[in-house]
Amino acid sequence: MESVMVGNAIKVAFILLITLTVIIPCLEAGIAEFDNFLKIQAEEAYKIALDTYVPTPEDVVNELNLHVHLALENSTATRRRELGQKKLKGPCKASNPIDSCWRCNADWANDRKKLAKCSKGFGRRAVGGLDGPFYVVTDNSDDDMVNPKPGTLRHAVVQDGPLWITFERSMIIELRQELLISSNKTIDGRGANVQIKNGGGLTMQYVNNVIIHGIRVKNIVPKDGGMIRDSYNHFGFRTRSDGDAISLFGASNIWIDHVSLSNSGDGLIDVIMGSTGITISNCHMTKHNDVSTYLIHSYELLTLVMLFGANEHHEQDRIMQITVAFNHFGQGLIQRMPRCRFGFVHVLNNDYTHWLMYAIGGSSNPTILSQGNRFIAPNDENAKTITHRDYATPEEWKNWQWQSDMDLFMNGAKFIGSGAPIQLTYNKGLIMKPRDGTHVSRLTRHAGALDCFVGKPC
Repeated sequence: MESVMVGNAIKVAFILLITLTVIIPCLEAGIAEFDNFLKIQAEEAYKIALDTYVPTPEDVVNELNLHVHLALENSTATRRRELGQKKLKGPCKASNPIDSCWRCNADWANDRKKLAKCSKGFGRRAVGGLDGPFYVVTDNSDDDMVNPKPGTLRHAVVQDGPLWITFERSMIIELRQELLISSNKTIDGRGANVQIKNGGGLTMQYVNNVIIHGIRVKNIVPKDGGMIRDSYNHFGFRTRSDGDAISLFGASNIWIDHVSLSNSGDGLIDVIMGSTGITISNCHMTKHNDVSTYLIHSYELLTLVMLFGANEHHEQDRIMQITVAFNHFGQGLIQRMPRCRFGFVHVLNNDYTHWLMYAIGGSSNPTILSQGNRFIAPNDENAKTITHRDYATPEEWKNWQWQSDMDLFMNGAKFIGSGAPIQLTYNKGLIMKPRDGTHVSRLTRHAGALDCFVGKPC
């Protein structure tokens, strides 16, 4: 009852904040002119965010842990049956609950929309373009920002209504400016090697219900901005983009799955300004370039990873709820996996290998629940600590709820917890502990964009 009352109080507070929030010109959002169309979009986005917010996040945590248990049990049973046979039947072994929902279906190409039923965690409501037609991208060009050419990705993502976007063939898309994705879209790269590369990144601003799946996003750079269409009925002047690979600004019900990300001008994934209901799963994040000693000390020049909440004054991020699950954080990453302000972040069954400064950080009193992850610390004795807190004295941050539960610590990795234990008072009296970090190899073995071929399991 107490958690429900707290959740309702937060909703009331944010209703009061909406008016103040939406009348401020959003230069941080890349908007040069905050016109009436965008004001209405912002108001609607915050209302959706409030409806998306879960006052008892422990219920979502418990449900996801239950699905992990079931997926691993089914996978183990399948492996035992295979061991009793002379020959393995097919290469597909899906161990996590998202992959087991769709990945071993050889007929996935004729049943693409089954994916929409597979999301878990806080982004579980994202169905993307489930209720719309298919749109096949046939052209990798990106020449017109205001009136994009039919057949291009930019034309697809601004169409009115839900769309399930696929690709005719493998292609490299070099975006001349950031790509503004409208609500109710799925970008589905399965069956092709789709690379968003050497140009602008993907932006979801004041939108709801988007799935990004099965693409590669790399070498993203800042772009100067200009007139860019953001929906079927609107375009406007955008300021210079930051160079984030994927940016969420006031977005709700977003699922990013099986995406490979590397090398961006700023961060790989930013989630800010009242975004909530987010799941980031099965992604592979890395820095491909060699890392010199000079660059390690000048870490601003290297890839930062995930920023959840951009400013201590953005009180709307108190309703931010994000699931980070089954991802592989690979070589050459510095910090921010994630870096959080406010909100509730569930970090579950991820593989952290050799960060350069720290893995999980934050300020402004976020709640961070780390469960069943594997943390392999770097050899640097000064970087063994997983956690990092900013802009607060130990007397202040000692009350922040940062909790480690059944994580696996290797090579001297250490998690410094704080605050009162997170009370996981589950529905129906069911207490479902997470799978511990020893299972991470199985749960994350297929992280990143998959090589999917028609007629075969991915």
